[in-house]
Amino acid sequence: MNRRAFLATAGGGVSLFTACDARKQAIAVPAAPSPKIVVPALPPIRAQVDRMFRITVCLRPFRAQGPRMDVETVGEKRVVHNYGHGGSGWSLSWGSSSMAVEKALEGGGVREVGVIGCGALGLTSALLAQRAGVKVTIYAKERPPDVRSSRATGSWTPDSRVALADKAGANFPALWEAMARKSWKMYEGYLGAAGDPVEWLDSYMLSDRGPGRRPPNPERTAKPELEFARYNQRLDDILPQMEQFAPGTHPFPTQFAGRASNLTFNVASLTRTLIQEFLTEGGRIERADFQSPNELAALPQRVLINCTGYGARALWKDESIVPVRGQIAWLIPQPEARYGLIYDGVYVLSRRDGIVVQDGGIGEMEGYNNTDETPDRAAAEASVRKIATLFDRMATKRN
Repeated sequence: MNRRAFLATAGGGVSLFTACDARKQAIAVPAAPSPKIVVPALPPIRAQVDRMFRITVCLRPFRAQGPRMDVETVGEKRVVHNYGHGGSGWSLSWGSSSMAVEKALEGGGVREVGVIGCGALGLTSALLAQRAGVKVTIYAKERPPDVRSSRATGSWTPDSRVALADKAGANFPALWEAMARKSWKMYEGYLGAAGDPVEWLDSYMLSDRGPGRRPPNPERTAKPELEFARYNQRLDDILPQMEQFAPGTHPFPTQFAGRASNLTFNVASLTRTLIQEFLTEGGRIERADFQSPNELAALPQRVLINCTGYGARALWKDESIVPVRGQIAWLIPQPEARYGLIYDGVYVLSRRDGIVVQDGGIGEMEGYNNTDETPDRAAAEASVRKIATLFDRMATKRN
């Protein structure tokens, strides 16, 4: 059983990653717990409001039919689109960008490529184009850490709000799998690199309610839920499966607990690594603030890769992009606490650059079509306090 299957059934975790209907919940029944698994004592997360050093908000660029990856002619320019990956931008970046670069170089004779955007898709597109032997310039209004990609949670989530099940084309699942597998292979090459841009972490899924039971939430029932596409089962041969713990074999005060290993992106270190790699190979980054596709005519490159993410909604007048708001409360890093957890709908991930605390709210409809990028301090503090109650319960259990 993988982590997402647990999240589809455990009430405490469903709000972060899935909005499954009863049919799916019935299918994804947890395997029998193994009494042989014993969880060692974990350093507690210091979930204190006064340890919050920032709050970030990100608008994920969701498209019901999946990412835009077609080719368009704008004047004399050939523009390859590479945007609209929802909550899967970092996870699918290398695979999607490899396809974009292949289209950009189609027909041969291309010596220079311009990349629009300096987020996850822009950086990977630029690097892959470089590796293909062409000269690359990135044009961007902002660069990390000011791009939206820098506000990502940092987990491997390749099918997080990537499409709607009934809107994606018949060929999209296979396309998604190809992107995910390519990205997975590329990220393996960054494991162990200086600064730990990518690493494995264990994540613990905790629930007081048990499989198939979700906490009552008037907001959830008041809003119609869309069926987001789910493809992770296509990667079962490479993804670690979730372990469910038997009672008494774990330190958590919850009735149900499980563990799964997952790739984690230390986004600050990862972006620095990619930018340095790009610049070392002769790449250039120029500031540019395009208001219309017609302005691309002034660029010297005849082939461009458009990686503008949510910005494509305004630049390309692409109303198919729906913003999905997500907020993160950041706690001061704890080098000794190298794990993640999900409890009562709140996701915690101890990254090198800070501890991510993110409340999933009403599920995958949380933040849907919400353009507000103003931090909500009260909500951030509430999510931190919710995690504090978990560790208070753990301390009481030990005593």
